[in-house]
Amino acid sequence: MPNIITKFERAKTEDVAALSKFGSATIHEAQGRLGALSSRIKPIDRNMRVCGPAFTVESAPRDNIMLQLAIHYAQKGDVIVVSAGEYEEAGSFGDVLGNACVAKGIAGVVTDTGVRDTLALIELGLPVFSRSVCIKGTVKETLGQINSDIVVGGELIRPGDVICGDADGLVMVRKEDAAEVAVKSQARDDIEAKLIADYKAGGTVIDLCNLAPVLEAKGLTTDL
Repeated sequence: MPNIITKFERAKTEDVAALSKFGSATIHEAQGRLGALSSRIKPIDRNMRVCGPAFTVESAPRDNIMLQLAIHYAQKGDVIVVSAGEYEEAGSFGDVLGNACVAKGIAGVVTDTGVRDTLALIELGLPVFSRSVCIKGTVKETLGQINSDIVVGGELIRPGDVICGDADGLVMVRKEDAAEVAVKSQARDDIEAKLIADYKAGGTVIDLCNLAPVLEAKGLTTDL
């Protein structure tokens, strides 16, 4: 049945802020290689970054009435996440709705369908992640759910879970795990920063990644 839920628990603001410092790949690795959305969903501009609690939308393909309602009910800092059947041949979101999002302080939009007016959206500065770019219009006919559990990009996303994205893609973090994942992401960043410094100082891949025993066990030989 069609239903709109407006009251739900969001990830803590401080946990979202902590996660926003890290790239999507770092977060994905830090939480045990979990939470990565399909690589088909990418930002319309590689410089876009987003991180915020999910405001979920279940929408019919080629129909954006529920997305419009989500913009009305979402709060400042929310990331609107739309499940619309992975239908690529529809431009369900454009610059007019983009301006509506910016006016409300919505952090970004993620959809498994298409968007359009991308040059205007890029100039607007709203982070938009989509499965496709398509000029074909949509209708406003079929009601659905707002803030129910949805599947987008192969991941189950609950209202209030954290969505983080950048040029590499999108990752989801459970709201109850956000603080821990932020700590683990920082630890991973620290390790990688040291590795980079060691490479610059002349370290080798085999030594720094401890590959010698692995290669020996697999019987690899060289002519050196």
